[in-house]
Amino acid sequence: MSQNSAAATPDDSSYSLPDGRGRIAVVLGASGYMGSNVVPALAAHGWHVRATARNPAVLEAREWEGVECLPVDVLEPDTLPRVMEGADVVFYLVHMMWTGGDFVPVERRAAENARKAAEAAGVRRIVYLGGIMPKEKRSRHMEGRAVVGDALREGRVQVIELQAAMIVGPGSAAFEVIRDLVNHLPLMITPKWVRNRSTPIALENVLTYTLAAADLPFEGHRVLELAGPDTLTYQEIMDIYGEFVGKKPRVIPVPVLTPTLSSYWLYLVTSVPPTTAMSLVEGLAHDYIGDDREMRELVPQRLLTFRESVAATLEAEKNHDVPARWVEGSMACRDWNPKYAFYAKQYCSELTTTASREAVFEVLQQFGSDGDFFAYKPLWWMRRAFDWLIGGPSFRTSRRDPDSLRIGDIVDGWRVLGLEPGKRLTLMMEMRAPGSGVQEFTIREQDGRCVIRMCAYWHPAGFWGLLYWYLHLPLYGPLVRGALKEIARRAEALDDS
Repeated sequence: MSQNSAAATPDDSSYSLPDGRGRIAVVLGASGYMGSNVVPALAAHGWHVRATARNPAVLEAREWEGVECLPVDVLEPDTLPRVMEGADVVFYLVHMMWTGGDFVPVERRAAENARKAAEAAGVRRIVYLGGIMPKEKRSRHMEGRAVVGDALREGRVQVIELQAAMIVGPGSAAFEVIRDLVNHLPLMITPKWVRNRSTPIALENVLTYTLAAADLPFEGHRVLELAGPDTLTYQEIMDIYGEFVGKKPRVIPVPVLTPTLSSYWLYLVTSVPPTTAMSLVEGLAHDYIGDDREMRELVPQRLLTFRESVAATLEAEKNHDVPARWVEGSMACRDWNPKYAFYAKQYCSELTTTASREAVFEVLQQFGSDGDFFAYKPLWWMRRAFDWLIGGPSFRTSRRDPDSLRIGDIVDGWRVLGLEPGKRLTLMMEMRAPGSGVQEFTIREQDGRCVIRMCAYWHPAGFWGLLYWYLHLPLYGPLVRGALKEIARRAEALDDS
């Protein structure tokens, strides 16, 4: 392990963030990793925060007190003017990797839309969190990050671009890849990028820099790099994390794993979404070493070492409150175990029905009654019997009420985690398995008809958790589709009666 000489002796003086009272901050991309951390940090420092996402229900589930949660799609310019009105600062934390394909032009269009709306509203400053640009050829992911910065700077609104390497915190995609690799694989055949270097930085340090950027005394546009005090190879990063969880992975770098093959491999052995995995693999092919001397002078703070950052991440997860509804990555949905994958493997399907919301929800409340899980009862009986034989809760508990459910109810090998009448039923698997499972039913209306959606989420625990998922995956299709058809049939019959 080597030290970054530019930050070997971090400044212990504490930077005092300005009070945001009386000012409005708009966070574009509030449902993403950084957005979901920036929003509560801004609110805690007195800002009036407008948190935006394409799906505001995701934001509302986080229950941020005093925060406006608004529907905004940066690819639809008409959704932007209302949230920009009266804003002092806009935090641009949007990534378009989820669109797949050649997302770089999409990144530019989204940034241009946001810039024009900010100009029209008289916004003073845009704070954009991007990534450190490698000295050699850029990946498509980093090209997209660069294009966003360029597009934002083409307007009259001042832009402060912060560039960071790997951010260490719960939910950071690059860090979660490292965690999954260590937790899931005792032996790793990896691309050569494991020997490339990075300057990983703690989430809390990035948050301080990001909030401070709203008030730094600059004229014109600025680009500032952020870095932690350690310069480490990705293999060293894996080794250090392994010390915290009692694992020592053996790593064998090979030259034949191309970025495309590596992304497929990451998708198999981690739970990070595939489009994100592809972009990360392309990016990890380079060194990401930040020169943060200017930023440390402007915003003095104690920079956490990588070891301290990992310890802070695990501690933050351990102290995480139980959410009011399921939110991916919450420790409550991972059996409070940091060895379980942060992101979930998932299988979803939906069905449209003529039944009413009320009828569908009434049927959903019969989940598990007398071993009835809506489809393939013999398969469910076999799964429950196996759970009972190995000491699980199946067959050991009865429902509190035969006709209704409430949060906390135990239904055989499931516990009710969330419930909104006519909208949602979320259940957490209590059966013994190498990981943590969540099953969620949601109900919405579309074109005057009711749409039922059923999703199975699985946070694998190590290699056996991954094997469990892949062995069960062929069953999910018929099980989920069969359950949806039976729920719709029963709900339609209930309406007819």
